Amino acid sequence: MSVLLIILAAAAVVLSTTFVRRRYFSPLSNIPGPFVASFSASLWHLFHIYTGHVEEAVIKQHQKHGTFVRIGYNEVSICDASAIRQVLMSHMDKGPTYAIFSMPDKRYVNQMAEVHCSEHMRKAKNLAAGYSVTNVIKTEPFIDGALQLLRAQLEKLGSSKSPVMFEQWFNYLAFDVLGEATFSQTFGFLEAGKDIGDTVSNNVFLRLYISILGHFPWAHDYLLANPLIEYFNLTPSMHVFDTCMAAIKSRSLNPEVRKDMLEQWKDQLSKYPDRMDEIEIVTNAVGNLGAGSDTVSSVLQAFVYYMIREPEMLALLRKELDSAHLADIPTFEETQNLPILQACIKETLRVHPPVGFGLTRVAPAEGVTICNRRFEPGTILSVNIWAMHQMTSLFGEDAATFNPRRWLDPARASKMNSVMIAFGAGYNQCPGQNLAKLELYKTCSMLMRDFDIEMVDPVKGWRYENYFTVAPHGWPCVVRRRKDS
Repeated sequence: MSVLLIILAAAAVVLSTTFVRRRYFSPLSNIPGPFVASFSASLWHLFHIYTGHVEEAVIKQHQKHGTFVRIGYNEVSICDASAIRQVLMSHMDKGPTYAIFSMPDKRYVNQMAEVHCSEHMRKAKNLAAGYSVTNVIKTEPFIDGALQLLRAQLEKLGSSKSPVMFEQWFNYLAFDVLGEATFSQTFGFLEAGKDIGDTVSNNVFLRLYISILGHFPWAHDYLLANPLIEYFNLTPSMHVFDTCMAAIKSRSLNPEVRKDMLEQWKDQLSKYPDRMDEIEIVTNAVGNLGAGSDTVSSVLQAFVYYMIREPEMLALLRKELDSAHLADIPTFEETQNLPILQACIKETLRVHPPVGFGLTRVAPAEGVTICNRRFEPGTILSVNIWAMHQMTSLFGEDAATFNPRRWLDPARASKMNSVMIAFGAGYNQCPGQNLAKLELYKTCSMLMRDFDIEMVDPVKGWRYENYFTVAPHGWPCVVRRRKDS
């Protein structure tokens, strides 16, 4: 009994000492923030992950305390326009939470999971050709095929008066488009009209897993990042992974293929075998699928949701779309000449960016000064996109509301564009944003031109939780083909 008491007393002393040191004797002690965050790395985050809205909590903290908020004993959230350049566009390494994105296991360290700036930039250089605008635009005819299939499925649901669950259909579209762009093969979601292999439903589990285990990246190696998980076929979204691996393998048997992302990366490997490893091809093909489905789906959902709740703005957009005499499936080039469409999509990306967690960097060995404040080596510096996009000093007093008209003033739009970070910024900005924008502009213009969309229960509204990506759900809609489209 006495031994147990000694152990408990020793533990109490250690915990008390750690608490006092972190709370009162840290270089960050004079930065305001939630009390629990001053002595714990994760408790404050985990509580708001449980509530589903870390982004709202961060916004409230910055509204209360200003530029700097201590959200972990060694982590500071920064909400200031200069943080874009000084933090995100710096060459500081990423925070440790990014390691969680090595999927399907720890052998596959994609760009997102790579925390070291130099190594990330090396990989980015190898993969840039596949993500370039000139390469992505070659995928447009095949995206048209996916959009024609989506339209046909929506027409069928409309005719039968069946509710449309956009959280499913936009994921189907995103996966099939990613398949076409990456290795010239769809996953068959749109054609089947169902969640093959429970891939989409498993995404909810993966998002929650990422948001929690991101605070304990060491545990990831023993869970989903354990190669035994793949060996026993236990990986969530195994249908996508298997299809991806089969498509890569089939390339050796098919000499006549499109110059899709996979082929571009294979070309880079043959040209620069000294700077690129073969596993990087598989790693980023799989990484594309993990990063690009929920993100695009969440933005497409937000666009439709906000537009159908703003009838005046929707009428302006439809007038623009109808008078433009667009192609059957609008081309990307056509959509770039539609200022109202551009404004509506930009405002959607501002109000509902797909990533709701902070984008983190680690202060280097020599320390760093951000917004005139010195941070010691190893300090985690976080920039939350949602908080940045709701700064009234940048976007106006109505920054918390959806108002596309703010983008119709060219001078004002130019200033706001410089602080828009929906796709991140710096070396870790989304490599697939060219494909995402192509998909967004084409899909949004087609849907608003061709369909009337109403929520089954407009009073109820939608729901969404922030598990790294902010993916809405639970807002079934009724769709009808427009008579004059």
